[in-house]
Amino acid sequence: MDVAVLVPCYNEEQTIGAVIDEFKHELPESTIYVYDNNSHDRTSEIAKEHGAVVRVERKQGKGNVVRSMFNDIDADIYVMVDGDLTYPASFVHELIAPIRNGEAHMVIGDRLSNGTYTDENQRAFHNLGNAMVKGLINRFYKSDLKDIMTGYRAFDRLFVKSMPVMSPGFEIETEMSIHALDKRLTFKEVAIDYKDRPQGSESKLNTYSDGFKVLNKIFTLFKEYKPLSFFSIWSILFLGAGLATGVPVIIEYFSTLFITRVPSAILAVGLVVLSVLSLVCGLILDTVASNHKKQFELDLKQINESIKRKG
Repeated sequence: MDVAVLVPCYNEEQTIGAVIDEFKHELPESTIYVYDNNSHDRTSEIAKEHGAVVRVERKQGKGNVVRSMFNDIDADIYVMVDGDLTYPASFVHELIAPIRNGEAHMVIGDRLSNGTYTDENQRAFHNLGNAMVKGLINRFYKSDLKDIMTGYRAFDRLFVKSMPVMSPGFEIETEMSIHALDKRLTFKEVAIDYKDRPQGSESKLNTYSDGFKVLNKIFTLFKEYKPLSFFSIWSILFLGAGLATGVPVIIEYFSTLFITRVPSAILAVGLVVLSVLSLVCGLILDTVASNHKKQFELDLKQINESIKRKG
């Protein structure tokens, strides 16, 4: 089977050569693609020297790079790995085995279960951020994913060609995980080791700004994929606030047959109206989302048939 190793890179001259050499040793039959995302160092030159196919993505951001990779490259198995030497190539066989055997559309390299990420990672709040993101997604989608934001994954052609990449930046891993959960694509998690960046290599991930973008992506996709649940929450909140504001007004009316709290009465009515509108919006958008899922299933069949014809 044709294997493509996809390596998104931005200023990784210190590590990219070693990453390519490791994967060439583990998967000598594969093609290694390095996508240079406007690096200011010798990332492209070093990647070419080590035998990788180098392409350039001008739109800044990891999500934009992944979008181009998925659009441009045809393969039977795709392996995506960061170019910072944090993910050992030796685990790639465990990642691609379920794809080869037809057991999964996506395999996730789980850094968290064996504790190596906690031991190796030296950046403040990253462990807390991973736990928060994992907890939110598992609660929203009733899942039990161990690692949401890992950059070490394997995919089959069906996943890659059916994945609508919308995230421009580091939210892409979160989007992939939610896409698999929402579209009922099969996935597996494989425990892997993680090692921190070598001395002098700098992370491109900003803990606070990129963390906020990831959280925003989670809530955005929750609204798009599960609109009834999303708007029902707002409906309940508005209704609760409306009742809390309006019940004293109602009690006063039945006691005195007169209303003195006119502003409270107006606010209560407004909040209850917002509650009803939120519920109606959720019902309408849930129908739209349901129709979208049906269309996706039809598109998935066409993509699958196209893959079989190519095979």
